[in-house]
Amino acid sequence: AALACKLLTLRLTSSPPRLRHSLVAMERVQTLVVGAGVVGLACARALARSGREVVVVEAAGSIGMGTSSRNSEVVHAGIYYPDGSLKARHCVRGAAQLLDFCRERGVAHRVCGKLIVATSESQHGDLAKVAEHARRNGVHLRPISREEARELEPEVECTSALHSPGTAIVDSHGFMEALLADAQAAGAALAL
Repeated sequence: AALACKLLTLRLTSSPPRLRHSLVAMERVQTLVVGAGVVGLACARALARSGREVVVVEAAGSIGMGTSSRNSEVVHAGIYYPDGSLKARHCVRGAAQLLDFCRERGVAHRVCGKLIVATSESQHGDLAKVAEHARRNGVHLRPISREEARELEPEVECTSALHSPGTAIVDSHGFMEALLADAQAAGAALAL
């Protein structure tokens, strides 16, 4: 998370009225994090827990009102990223860390799995390629029959499928609230 942060050390000579309350007449702040979405809050949490003085500023009236609240809330398994890429490695490792965090902090989530389906016999080879690609990224996909797929999802029409048991969903706002709570517990301030 710290790599994604853009840190600004600055001297605040005249705080805008919206910031005065949260900054409590501070003239200086050690670390300013701009944006209170998932990335900004994760950065603020890590920085505050490392002992830095942190203020998070957000232009919207609440946390997570931008991109962080406009996503599918799917915790991807890392199936499709290029073999051995940073995205693949970080996705697999990050998904495990995210789910651990959610369990520890009581953030609503569900490991519900995902089906990747073939709708004709001609697509079975494509499924095998997807499974092999995922395996190289450290993701286990289980080949299943049409009947097994329909047991998991009665409305699905397919000739065969791959089951990704590790794909999950998470309450993104609950996740951001937990990040903010940890950051504030470590001394960070939020200025909306």
